[in-house]
Amino acid sequence: MRKLLPASRAVRALTVGAALLSAGAVLAPAGTAAASTVSSTRHRVDLVALGDSYASAPYVPTQVDPTCLRSSQNYPSLVAQSRSAALTDVTCSGATTADMTASQAEGVAPQLDALGRSTDLVTVTIGGNDIGFSTVLGTCAQLASGDPAGTPCRTHFTDGSDQVSEAVAATGPKVARVLRGIHQRAPHARVVVVGYPDLFPEDGVGCTGKTVPLAAGDFSWLRDREKELNSMLARQARRNGAQYVDTYTPTIGHDLCKPTGVRWIETFAPETPAGPLHPNASGESAMATAAEGALARRH
Repeated sequence: MRKLLPASRAVRALTVGAALLSAGAVLAPAGTAAASTVSSTRHRVDLVALGDSYASAPYVPTQVDPTCLRSSQNYPSLVAQSRSAALTDVTCSGATTADMTASQAEGVAPQLDALGRSTDLVTVTIGGNDIGFSTVLGTCAQLASGDPAGTPCRTHFTDGSDQVSEAVAATGPKVARVLRGIHQRAPHARVVVVGYPDLFPEDGVGCTGKTVPLAAGDFSWLRDREKELNSMLARQARRNGAQYVDTYTPTIGHDLCKPTGVRWIETFAPETPAGPLHPNASGESAMATAAEGALARRH
């Protein structure tokens, strides 16, 4: 991707806030990211949760891992509570597909190390950081001030070809390798790929302002790139023996442009405890409900 354009101090602050939570820089300074585990003296479903910040739920109360910004009320925890499952949660903000098999930071083990032959159920949300979506959004925020009514971000990323679409296509094989790796390490597990919720208005009508510094014409392009990411995840799940959970459809109408109380995705400047451009507690609950609905259906 091209070098980002210079930004005003205010926009840069918003951009950094978003990038910190989705990019590799999200990790807090040195610390040990111990897996969150719920155990029991009797056998229960052994659930292992993998993935990035949309699964770990940064800043959503209560945070239980300061390195990975993991919440006790993220969607894997809610699913485990609902199913009385034994949960091993190694989700971590900033994770990419590479962090499934390599250490993301000091004290953070490769996420697939949490799997074993006794694992019954695996949830995974991954891919957004691989396509650099936080960087894209940061660039969009920087460009918006120069053409607030136009499509400066789309123009920037589609000069000759759509760079984001190309990144989505390039991430597909990486997701496939992750799913194959899960099956190898947890051969008896049901594997569920949980997609990304609706970030932008479904009708493409934006909400430009201080808390959402995006150009009016870019919302529909950004919406379609997210849909493309989710479609790729669904396709890879289908091809690699996993089940896909659509969290986009049930969250339509609760995007970052909606008012507080209706909004399940926070803006660049969150008004409720959550990461910028990430699900708040209601959003994580909605993702858990979608996952529960999928798990209740025969795979």
